[in-house]
Amino acid sequence: MKIGCMLESFAIDLKEAVKRAAALGCEGIQAYAVSGELAPWNITDAAVKEWLDRVKSHGMVFSAICGDLISTPDAISHGFESRQANPILIEKSKRILDLAKRLECNVVTTHIGTVPDEENETKKIMREACRELALYADSIGSYFAVETGPETAVVLRDFLDSLGAKGVRVNYDPANLVMVKNDDPVAGVYTLRDYIVHTHAKDGIQVSADPLKWEELPLGKGGVNWDGYLKALNKIGFGGFLTIERECGDTPEADIKLAAEFLRERLAALGIA
Repeated sequence: MKIGCMLESFAIDLKEAVKRAAALGCEGIQAYAVSGELAPWNITDAAVKEWLDRVKSHGMVFSAICGDLISTPDAISHGFESRQANPILIEKSKRILDLAKRLECNVVTTHIGTVPDEENETKKIMREACRELALYADSIGSYFAVETGPETAVVLRDFLDSLGAKGVRVNYDPANLVMVKNDDPVAGVYTLRDYIVHTHAKDGIQVSADPLKWEELPLGKGGVNWDGYLKALNKIGFGGFLTIERECGDTPEADIKLAAEFLRERLAALGIA
């Protein structure tokens, strides 16, 4: 397993964040491509080459590109739940997949909204959108990876099984499962074993279920059983990235450094390469 980090987690200029990530010994970085200079509708061919050269010159790769359109200020829908909004969101998602390939990366992570437990019209609409994206990702040899959390691992697996294509996979975030659904992230690895292509290294706790409140915490300080989780990933043969994501806190770079050290320590203690 390889350690990466989300550039935006540093809360500084992205180019400087690349240097900081390399200094912490990260092997890969993830960056948002939904707005600003890295969005496919803004970036030039020359800028793509500059970014690729910059990351490679620091001995790293893009572990994934974030295509989470529901996190942008001008989001027109919560995920792929609106038949009216989906054509625009699908087209933008395809362009982000194309950009990722240009950056020599095969994984785009995203949130698709909340998959309903029961079959209904919203679930049908989401399935149609995700199937189209799965087929497109398949056609270019990439993965559109849904981040865990809004629904349980079982509900997400059954939804993905129903798509009839493998291009939509999973960006596994153990903290989201704990914080939002109080779901077991260790068991979830086995449930979603056929779909996991990228992970976020994050931790937290659920403060209350009704109303839903959670707290993100530094790695090892929350509800994720890291030894059990890393063992499970190893057992299913996952050899991809553990990409550190820190979404709060006053000292993000220090937290990222501690997270990288924590992961290396636990991997070494468990004998996982």
